[in-house]
Amino acid sequence: MRVLSHPAFPRLHPTGHHPERSERLAVLHERFPDFVTAGPAAVEDILRCHEAAYVERIRGLTGPTWLDNDTVGSETSYEAALLAAGASIEAALEGGFALVRPPGHHALAGSAMGFCLFANAVIGARAAQARLGVERVAIVDFDVHHGNGTQALVAGDDSILYVSLHQWPFYPGTGGPEEQGETLLNIPFPAGAGDAEYLAAFTEAVEPKARRFDPGLVVVSAGFDAHEDDPLADIRLTQDGFRELCRRCASLAPRVAAVLEGGYNITTLPGLVEAALEGFDSV
Repeated sequence: MRVLSHPAFPRLHPTGHHPERSERLAVLHERFPDFVTAGPAAVEDILRCHEAAYVERIRGLTGPTWLDNDTVGSETSYEAALLAAGASIEAALEGGFALVRPPGHHALAGSAMGFCLFANAVIGARAAQARLGVERVAIVDFDVHHGNGTQALVAGDDSILYVSLHQWPFYPGTGGPEEQGETLLNIPFPAGAGDAEYLAAFTEAVEPKARRFDPGLVVVSAGFDAHEDDPLADIRLTQDGFRELCRRCASLAPRVAAVLEGGYNITTLPGLVEAALEGFDSV
């Protein structure tokens, strides 16, 4: 699987000591220096998911500001968000892993949320449907937080299956066991769950649901904040667990792509991404 990114990510969208900070991409660029440089998304691609007034608000930011209680924006956030969405589109079209920031799975149609500006995984999925003619896309999200933005953006669309494995109850408060549907599968885990619980859920729930849906493409919202050493949550996945999750994701469809979401321990993050790539490439 090719790695896609952009050399400007560590410079753009500065957030200071915020958990979602530029060092996340700097350490990944050190580990994967031969990444393919992706271009920015077109505004038309963003508007498949986001309201025009919101896109214009992000474009017009002129200085550091809080977009919500958790999300920082500034004059270079729009450029970074376009590049993140662009790399996600290229990953979806070509079968790559987009190493990007800011992340996307909390972003709503008309607002930023939870460190996220544009809904990268959904933007990539919509582009694959539009440009490749992929009829059904599954988005599998193993970030430790429920992807409420992704869920809201694809709700009611029978052509996209959204699967989320996450800690619950936990931020953002959505994704509980009662939130299910024909093209929606939420698998909430209590604090302390680890590899065994996640892999059992994949076997018992994710794989049967995905097989029935029969996607032509799987887009993985690859958040690594469910790792046992991540500072923001309490799930205990290991490097081996992520490798196996990615192997299983790759087995669900003839095409697979991935987009970086969370993961806030910059010491462990490069090794976790490497393990994920090994998993994707093993199928």
